[in-house]
Amino acid sequence: MDLIDAIRSIDKSHEDDVLNRLTTVWGEQLDKNNVLPEYPRPQLSRDSFINLNGYWEYAFTSNDSDMPEQMDGQILVPFSPESMLSEVERTLQPDEYLWYKKELPILDMPAPGCRLILHFGAVDQIATVYLNGKKVVHHVGGYIPFSVDITDELYSDNNILVVRVEDTTDSSYHNRGKQKLLRGGMYYTAQSGIWQTVWMEWVPSTYITNLYIAPSEDLTTLNLTVYLNNNDKPVTVTVFDDEDMINTQTAAAPRDSNDVSMKLTIADACLWTPDDPHLYDLVITCGKDTVRSYFAMRWFSVEKDDKGIARFCLNHEPYFLNGVLDQGYWPDGLYTAPNDEAFIFDIEEMKRLGFNMMRKHAKVEAARWYYHCDRLGMIVWQDMVSGGTTYAKPVVSYLPTLFPKIFGKMHDGPSHYHIFSRDSAEGRLQWLEEMQETIKTLINVPSIATWVLFNEGWGQFDANDATKLALKMDDTRPIDQASGWFDQHGGNFLSNHNYFRRLKAEKDKFGRAFVYSEFGGLACHVDGHSSVDRVYGYKRYDTLEEFNAAYKELMEKSFLPLGEKGLSGGVYTQVSDVEEEVNGLLTYDRKVCKVKE
Repeated sequence: MDLIDAIRSIDKSHEDDVLNRLTTVWGEQLDKNNVLPEYPRPQLSRDSFINLNGYWEYAFTSNDSDMPEQMDGQILVPFSPESMLSEVERTLQPDEYLWYKKELPILDMPAPGCRLILHFGAVDQIATVYLNGKKVVHHVGGYIPFSVDITDELYSDNNILVVRVEDTTDSSYHNRGKQKLLRGGMYYTAQSGIWQTVWMEWVPSTYITNLYIAPSEDLTTLNLTVYLNNNDKPVTVTVFDDEDMINTQTAAAPRDSNDVSMKLTIADACLWTPDDPHLYDLVITCGKDTVRSYFAMRWFSVEKDDKGIARFCLNHEPYFLNGVLDQGYWPDGLYTAPNDEAFIFDIEEMKRLGFNMMRKHAKVEAARWYYHCDRLGMIVWQDMVSGGTTYAKPVVSYLPTLFPKIFGKMHDGPSHYHIFSRDSAEGRLQWLEEMQETIKTLINVPSIATWVLFNEGWGQFDANDATKLALKMDDTRPIDQASGWFDQHGGNFLSNHNYFRRLKAEKDKFGRAFVYSEFGGLACHVDGHSSVDRVYGYKRYDTLEEFNAAYKELMEKSFLPLGEKGLSGGVYTQVSDVEEEVNGLLTYDRKVCKVKE
């Protein structure tokens, strides 16, 4: 073990830092009059789409009772106020409130009886929404989309939408991922407020509210459920392969249900893989409502190979995962990518470098990122967002990193709630609710292969019970129960982190597949493309030449050969630098790829 590098990787807060003002090419070219114009929900899309991104009024207050009479200025939604692209660059503190205000455009009802649905992609952390002075929805959770029917609160004109936001970041138990008020090391600038697209759409009086889409395990049938707001009209589903119709079916909901379930045969299915990411199109009609969606025929599992070794499998064949960790941060937009092209760039660059999987780390991304993974062919391991109160880092991070066989074996039940920062029963309940909402939100995404429940003990508790609950929500995907350490022997993977030791294949006595869900982290600072001059990473190199030699040695001689010895895959840290953490394959601004061919 490289003890010196391990000690140097201890993260510290640097509240006095002023970060260099890095920008991406997409942020530099941003059309502020047409921000994120694409339909934000590709798997349930309609033609009626009113995008509310753009300039809103904003104000910070210490009082939550009334909207301030005088606003502070304008903010570019959906960029968080902490970000450069928002044009605000101010942190929302835990004892403050952030107010948004916008007059809605003139709204013409397309047909009698239509309803207007207001959608928020994500608001961090606690949002209360008012229309014309009346509260219409209250939502807790900074990563989950939410919607509300606002038809009955509309005026004929001059409709005023107000959003009040609270964000405790890491001062409470709420889920926050890698955000920290005092950023530094592996924790990054906190962000708050609206950070995904805000939009509206008209729907008829009977409309489709959601879908459940899942291929069968034998890859011959598509299981589909269409959820409706009432059951007074039948549903017609048509499947297209390119432009050719290959199946259609009509069914009605039972009298006591608003759900229509059906099975559609997909003959001679073209199976989805990263090399051939084949997607089928769906058109679903109920009365006057029509939505478009898509799906893939594929199956993810853990199965034994011909030598009896548990392996990650794609379409029932062993598939080695060459993965990369993705934090989902941008220097100019923080949590919010400046546009679709930024998403596409990251995915295509990782494919170009030979990766077939991205682990979305401690964040739920905007829906369009998953869509691009689906169509471009990138397997996704999806983390649940971590929460809990202040972490006891020596116990949950430093000692397990140095001595995993000794300090990485702790039980995560009630007797250890305090150690895992999970004393709050309310906080534990919220995490479980958001875990279920995350799975419900993303369950139809073809590229998602695995749910990752806990990472390195950050707010971990009762992982075996959480695994059972996750399986009730979705029994079609494997589960990585505890990534890093504090394994409770459940789920489908023995999932280790290894930054400072020689990599080697291990056999799990519980019959699970073995993965290195984090490794690598080779750090190299690139002048002019880094947030600070300080270097944080797990092994440091002064030049790109030294970095490339070490990277090639690690990947080609240490990591990839372990596939033949029982390793199912791994996740290299990471896609890009983030602030002072300069262990990315790309610089934070995405202007330099450190890997030279």
